[in-house]
Amino acid sequence: MNRHDSRVAAVQGIYSWDMNENKEAADPAAFNWLENKKEGDDLTFARLLLCGAMENINEIDSEIKSRLSPKWEFARVNKVALAVLRISAYSLLYQKDIESAVIINEAVEIARSFGVDDQTAFINGILDRMAKEKR
Repeated sequence: MNRHDSRVAAVQGIYSWDMNENKEAADPAAFNWLENKKEGDDLTFARLLLCGAMENINEIDSEIKSRLSPKWEFARVNKVALAVLRISAYSLLYQKDIESAVIINEAVEIARSFGVDDQTAFINGILDRMAKEKR
């Protein structure tokens, strides 16, 4: 597992949590679905991203909502794109040591890997505005 894989795992975790009807009982930070799960720096990084995003979900969602078109409802955002946005927004807001360009590029690549190519411009635009306003 490397940093990219850690980000992918965090996106999968927050997506899983978001889709779970019983959010209180869910523990996506266990990463039970990962094959060959090994404790280490990269899994720790994945947990940091996931837990950080979940702990700050209200602020993160507010930041995302504030950058949507007035005609666009938050509930209409593609769930995979939302998972990517949440993890990436956490990094932009709280991990100042990671360059904005790295975070945004990773978000776009992860979105492509999950087959939401039609959402990459949307994700890039939201994160780019957030980076310019918050960094």
